[in-house]
Amino acid sequence: MPVPPPEALSISAGLLERITGVIRDNGGWISFARYMEMALYEPGLGYYSAGSHKLGKGGDFTTAPEISPLFGRCLARQFAELHAQGLRDLYELGAGSGALAETLLRELAALDCLPDHYRILEISADLRERQQRRLAKNLPEHAARIEWMDALPDAYEGVVFGNELLDAIPVQRVRQTPAGLAEIGVALTAEGFVESPRPAGTALAAVVEPLALADDYETEIPLAASALVAALGARMRRGIMLWIDYGFPQHEFYHPQRNRGTLMCHYRHHAHGDPFLWPGLQDLTSHVNFTAIAYAHPDLTVLGYTSQAHFLVNCGITELMAETPADDLPQYAPLAAGAQKLLSPAEMGELFKVLALGKNIDTRLCGFRRWDRSHTL
Repeated sequence: MPVPPPEALSISAGLLERITGVIRDNGGWISFARYMEMALYEPGLGYYSAGSHKLGKGGDFTTAPEISPLFGRCLARQFAELHAQGLRDLYELGAGSGALAETLLRELAALDCLPDHYRILEISADLRERQQRRLAKNLPEHAARIEWMDALPDAYEGVVFGNELLDAIPVQRVRQTPAGLAEIGVALTAEGFVESPRPAGTALAAVVEPLALADDYETEIPLAASALVAALGARMRRGIMLWIDYGFPQHEFYHPQRNRGTLMCHYRHHAHGDPFLWPGLQDLTSHVNFTAIAYAHPDLTVLGYTSQAHFLVNCGITELMAETPADDLPQYAPLAAGAQKLLSPAEMGELFKVLALGKNIDTRLCGFRRWDRSHTL
């Protein structure tokens, strides 16, 4: 794994010092969720808040919108269907590089289904600035439709969506022991940060108890992600949520063989399991428990759940590819390579899932017309 340059290590050292201060101020221990929050989002120092290049080639990971415009074009076809039903505002949570917003707006314009408003909720000041530069340069004709939000609206109607957002929301970590449930937190030693278990609080234990975890089972509990979806559901008057991410339904997430959880770290396209390496310079993620997301709010109805591959096929990815002649190799070859990554079970096609939730809307979504797996949640 490549060693970060000195300027990056200096940023990491600043974040390490700040986290150290928080741990000391809290009696020598913080929850892993608090550590993950600071490592990713601490202003000016966290992974998503500092200025390092994160997405695409040369970054730490590549998301579907960077892999191929086919992803955004397929998603646009689902949004066009909802536009016809009166859902004319789009809310993107965590817009990354801005690639998805750019592709969506181009395709929706071509379909004559442009949203009245395209609102982006982005908590990273660095990423927001990059998005603003990109969209102002590449889509000046749509500038009046695009706006950035600092917080969730008190009430809204429309389509909310997030691609690889939920996996980056801080999680609690727990370990089941013969003596009871322990919450795995973070403490200090002379060598640096270490895992430190302590008895779990009543609220966390109440969430974990129905899972009936075996002794010595470690895993993540997505309290913050569920709370975000619940808040969105409470404020939604009428609309759809669409979540695209890697993960499993609950019975697979807490499978006996997955007894060390799903936490993963990414640095320059290298994946590893040490969350304390170079804090602020690496991404920390956890797979999504889609069952917890699906039932986060009682007023939300599951409208569809399937693999990314099946969703994209349902939304017409093969027809979109057919628009480019196969014998036009300079154009078709990169298109086919991107589609392979999006669709292949060995790449993103099966691990990534798509979940649709609705409120005060009863519709059959084109992205789930075949191969719907809602019964597995």
